[in-house]
Amino acid sequence: PTPAWPMGRGAAAPPISRLRRRARAMMAAGKVLEYEAFLTEVLQPDLQKILEQRDKVYEKIAQYLQLKNVIERLQESESKELTMQVDLGCNFYVKAKVPDTSMIFVSVGYGFFVELTFAEALRFIERQSLQLTGFAEKLSKDSAKIKGNIRMVLEALCELQGFKDLPVENMREIF
Repeated sequence: PTPAWPMGRGAAAPPISRLRRRARAMMAAGKVLEYEAFLTEVLQPDLQKILEQRDKVYEKIAQYLQLKNVIERLQESESKELTMQVDLGCNFYVKAKVPDTSMIFVSVGYGFFVELTFAEALRFIERQSLQLTGFAEKLSKDSAKIKGNIRMVLEALCELQGFKDLPVENMREIF
């Protein structure tokens, strides 16, 4: 009995080379789907998380630098009493009076505050800023590695699909 080929009954079987090409094309299509899934489900979310973490670290560094500037201005003014407006939330401000500005409360994390002198607070801020800067640099290196992995996956996808190279002008949009 003659096998039923897609060409119809009695047609000659396709050559082996054409079957191999079709099988390779199907395998390549499967690999393309795997690489695309890895790209969208793993690499891009990981990159997003790392960049969000780094942004939060930069925000903390900015808050410490702002506190440092306030402390330095308080030291320069040498006044013992301070009147200011404090935000209670939702842009609702009240007038506050600080009778003694020789000490300051600094958040050390997990909802704990420590009363420090200006010199102690400046040392604490310097240490925290250095530590957070190191952590931000590590996160930047991690994001660069992930971006490299994304680039490698995109190049593999281009190779599997038969494209020459990735367009350089569109690379900024990917990252």
